[in-house]
Amino acid sequence: MARSCAICGKVSMGGFNPQSSGMNRVRAHRRYQPNLQPFAVVEGGVVTTKLVCTRCRRTATKKAR
Repeated sequence: MARSCAICGKVSMGGFNPQSSGMNRVRAHRRYQPNLQPFAVVEGGVVTTKLVCTRCRRTATKKAR
C-alpha cells in the first residue's frame, strides 16, 4: 500500500534538495513525504485506525466540536 492519506489522497511529491543548488548548479532529486498520522475513523459504526494527513486530522477534529 502506498503512503497516502485515507481521506484526501495526498501522496508523496518530487522535488529538489535545496542544499544542492549552489554554484555547481547540480540539483539532487528528493521526495517530499506527507505528514501521515494514525487516526481513529468511524465507518459504519466501527472504529478503524487509518493513516491521515495532519490537515485532514485537524479538519476532522474541528468538525466534531
